[in-house]
Amino acid sequence: MGLSSGSGVSLFVLLSLCAAVSCSPPPPPEMLHESFVGKSEFRTVNRKRLASCPNPSPYLTINVSTGGAPLPDEAFLTVTVAGALRPDGDDWVAMITPSSSSVSGCPLSGANYAQTGDLAHLPLLCHYPAQHLTRDPGYLGCKNATCQKRDASGACRARTCAATLTFHVVNFRTDVEFVLFSGGFATPCLLKRSGALRFANPARPLYGHLSSTDSTATSMRLTWVSGDWRPQQVQYGVGKSATSQVSTFTQKDMCGIPVLPSPAKDFGWHDPGFIHTAVMTGLQPSQSYSYRYGSDSVGWSGTEKFRMPPGAGANETSFVIYGDMGKAPLDPSVEHYIQPGSISVAKAVAKEIQTRKVDSVFHIGDISYATGFLVEWDFFLHLITPLASQGPYMTAIGNHERDYAESGSVYVTPDSGGECGVAYESYFRMPTVSKDKPWYSIEQSSIHFIVMSTEHEWSEKSDQYKWMNQDLSSVNRSRTPWVIFIGHRPMYSSHVGIPVNVDLIFVNSVEPLLLKYQVDLVFFGHVHNYERTCAVYKSICKSMPKKDASGIDTYDNSKYTAPVHAIVGAGGFSLDKFPKIVWNKWSLSRVSEFGYARVHATRTDMLVQFVSSSTMEVRDQFRIVKPAPATKLQSQTVHP
Repeated sequence: MGLSSGSGVSLFVLLSLCAAVSCSPPPPPEMLHESFVGKSEFRTVNRKRLASCPNPSPYLTINVSTGGAPLPDEAFLTVTVAGALRPDGDDWVAMITPSSSSVSGCPLSGANYAQTGDLAHLPLLCHYPAQHLTRDPGYLGCKNATCQKRDASGACRARTCAATLTFHVVNFRTDVEFVLFSGGFATPCLLKRSGALRFANPARPLYGHLSSTDSTATSMRLTWVSGDWRPQQVQYGVGKSATSQVSTFTQKDMCGIPVLPSPAKDFGWHDPGFIHTAVMTGLQPSQSYSYRYGSDSVGWSGTEKFRMPPGAGANETSFVIYGDMGKAPLDPSVEHYIQPGSISVAKAVAKEIQTRKVDSVFHIGDISYATGFLVEWDFFLHLITPLASQGPYMTAIGNHERDYAESGSVYVTPDSGGECGVAYESYFRMPTVSKDKPWYSIEQSSIHFIVMSTEHEWSEKSDQYKWMNQDLSSVNRSRTPWVIFIGHRPMYSSHVGIPVNVDLIFVNSVEPLLLKYQVDLVFFGHVHNYERTCAVYKSICKSMPKKDASGIDTYDNSKYTAPVHAIVGAGGFSLDKFPKIVWNKWSLSRVSEFGYARVHATRTDMLVQFVSSSTMEVRDQFRIVKPAPATKLQSQTVHP
């Protein structure tokens, strides 16, 4: 979720209509900026065309701590601005990529930015991250003074000041430049440029992440990014290798409407390089393998190790699940769309993988929150590499990956910034039906997972609905006694959102399938908190859990009544608070903390725990139990 507001939706629909006829933009709603864009001040920079600042200091320099060497694949660069004659609290530095990008302002009218929630008359600056020089506490007081000019008596006639900042850089494949501005974010003017800084190996294979291909647990897909278009290889096991298929996408693939370019199609575009994917075959369930990827011509990754999940029908499995993660800068920068909890959740899940048995990670929508600012996918992929390189990282599509006008999304909002699913499907290849049909099912041990797209048509006559009905009807409950249903937008939430978080048309269409085919557990995201229900159908509790000997809420599915729903959208985006009084009887547990759910399942018992990422403490837990399945029992149905 995160970006949509009722006013934003109405605004975008109106602007879409303006593409066909001549009309003026509507007046800005009072609440639109904060609710639609988030809280980053930098997001609204540059209300005018940029020009050079008047009378800049002739002594200004920007020095970057590379020692003259090209940039490594990751670095925390020390950027020193020196030679300032009049230190000002409105002085700031932006890191831009590529260096050839214009820093004179994006030459479009302010209406082009209305879709992002910015209704100013003139456009945003295209480039970020950025830091004020006051991040260095000695800047305004000129504690790092240098005398540039002395008179005959030796007295200093030109004293200048300096500031030192730290910027986190990852390999974007294109060069980087640091640019000094004054005038703050509201009225910036250009003072100095550092000159281009190039990466040592722009073609380096990076950000390898894994995903399961089927339910046999005998093959694993690896996807990575490189600046090189030629096929590369993954080498794995003992002497095995697979050659990559190579793809990319361009600005032309991004979505937009006439007279209103999207961020992805225009001012947020950054070349994604080339996306490589290869399938490792001949593997065995629950076994560990080493691998590396790349080529002799562009270099190789380090050697990594992963463990295969158990195949369908095995006795035991564990997985982690969350939604709405995104990313946050690892330096003090401000930038477009920061998800403050993403770092703590990523670190906590990495620790979970190191210290516990985790067979898969499920990230169920709102993946990177790049929303059309394509360079942010690199930051996100860098963030999750410690998790996604160790085992399958399975995903579901969310509104911030797919939704845009005239893209075929169910919800006509600008939430993807014009990416309209292209970037998501390029970076995360799931075992889906086909392109732009990002729904799939997969089995792991005793669980049948069915993953839907809440952003694609799900009505009873749609292809997706027919697929869900067919998939659920064919589940072999003797092989996989548990069925877990996964999507992005929830069916139940106590958080009061604008617009509402729950689409009743969606609920009325899809919820009967959950009951009919005895779905045990449902996971959704979109709302940025954790919430757990009773066994619920049509907002009525069909049964309640009872405490077991350890005091854990336990749902007895020996006589099935309805599914349990859990929202796990606390993966990083700013948290949604609950109302002080919750009248919904179906809401049994509510936690507004960053975190994730861990699940451990045998054939008769499934334990779900919501873990706070800041403390690693369990903040809620419940279990679902059922008797061992009959030998050849097929999927049963329950009719509403």
